[in-house]
Amino acid sequence: MSNPMTKDEFLQFKHRGYSHVPLIKKRLMDDATPVSVFANIRKLNPKAYLFESVVGGERFARYSMIGLGKGVYFEYQDGVMKVGSELVGVVSSTQTDKPFDEIRKFMAQFTMPTVEDVPALPVFSGGLVGYFGYDLIRTIEPSVGQSDAPNPLNLPDLWLMLSTEVVVFDNLEHTLSIVVYANSELENGYEDGLARLAAIEQALGQRPDLTTTTQPKPNFVSVTGQDKFCKDVNKIKDYILAGDVMQVVPAQRMTADFDGDALSVYRALRYLNPSPYLFMLHGETFGVGKSPFDIIGASPEILSRIEDGTVTVRPLAGTRRRGRDVAEDLALEAELLSDQKEIAEHLMLIDLGRNDIGRVCQIGSVKVTDKMFIERYSQVMHIASNVEGQVRDDVDALDVFCATFPAGTLSGAPKIRAMQIIDEVEPVRRTVFGGAIGYLGWHGNMDTAIAIRTAVMKDGKVHVQAGAGVVADSDPMAEWDETNKKALAIIKAVEMACDGLEIG
Repeated sequence: MSNPMTKDEFLQFKHRGYSHVPLIKKRLMDDATPVSVFANIRKLNPKAYLFESVVGGERFARYSMIGLGKGVYFEYQDGVMKVGSELVGVVSSTQTDKPFDEIRKFMAQFTMPTVEDVPALPVFSGGLVGYFGYDLIRTIEPSVGQSDAPNPLNLPDLWLMLSTEVVVFDNLEHTLSIVVYANSELENGYEDGLARLAAIEQALGQRPDLTTTTQPKPNFVSVTGQDKFCKDVNKIKDYILAGDVMQVVPAQRMTADFDGDALSVYRALRYLNPSPYLFMLHGETFGVGKSPFDIIGASPEILSRIEDGTVTVRPLAGTRRRGRDVAEDLALEAELLSDQKEIAEHLMLIDLGRNDIGRVCQIGSVKVTDKMFIERYSQVMHIASNVEGQVRDDVDALDVFCATFPAGTLSGAPKIRAMQIIDEVEPVRRTVFGGAIGYLGWHGNMDTAIAIRTAVMKDGKVHVQAGAGVVADSDPMAEWDETNKKALAIIKAVEMACDGLEIG
């Protein structure tokens, strides 16, 4: 295992004006997994996260991150940004329609060395981690309007936590890096950082508690219902035929009683539906009623990513179920790639992605790097494309986020009118669904996954949501069936967790 920098090296960084300095230990990862590490280090602080890549190759599945909250939390709801701490609760409460400005002010307080200064730094070494709810669009684009629908989940539109303690798996190098940021402005900052590093090392050396329990299988009930959903599809088709909009993505939410272990659901999901973006986030609200929650998902789709100045979006649109055998699977792939409705929908969303990142990228840099290939998951297959561009110098990660949010695959096109129609037909606010899960890093990097194939667990309930892209020739029952197929992997994961993770 490599050792962290010496105190003299730490003080050199302090004298160069860095507020926080990374202490890093790196070793082989052959005796640990992301799940075992998460199970161990969350004992140090239950507000923790696990971002894991299980499929996707060198580019999309290289890193897995496990981290802890560090005492500062952001929560935005009803025009109020609240900042809280574990010690005293709400520290500040600011009325604002620009929540991202408050985040920028907070991030500006931190100055960290870059990878040029500390070559051992992994691609992500901390920052702000959490979720960006779908309804944040009302602050980004006020013309969408406000929703009168209830928010039965009682979750804020945004929830982020400061993370300065991270374990990063490099699945290409087969190494594990422990990163702890030491506060150079504290007299004993170096010693405090070493102690936190040692606490994580000690936690990693313990046997993880992966105990499972059993309980009755949940009975998921649709909040919308089949009849209303089909009527909503026909209403949307009327808007499309009238020329108001080209596509709208309505969703239904399914809810069930659930009092089981969230990590068991995550473990089942990573087995049943391995994805480029697997995530588990445990948090606690403090501004809308103190209440713990878990968000678990297996998203196949980037919302937006910035890495070393390259912006990436990756539209997925066009769906078929998986075949019962290889021959049927290939036949369904051929059918999907020859379906003119699906192709037209996908091309429209490629154009939308190009337009979105074109607002924040250098002129002439936006290009489709991979076009219309098939990605397979446990229950469904999708048509996927990859769009990239080089970010402008006057743009930051939050500008990129705002330009791409929400994904066209979760709203429709044109986006604003599509979202207004979604407000007309959906009976509850989406909150997490259709938003994003991810992080804002210290040096301008960002990685966010669209919150789909996602379960929210709170107050003894589990909530699963899925949508379908409605166009002029959509069949209402086919769209209803598509939402159920998309939700199936999450529902099966919950059922498997209730069975104590038994297979078969």
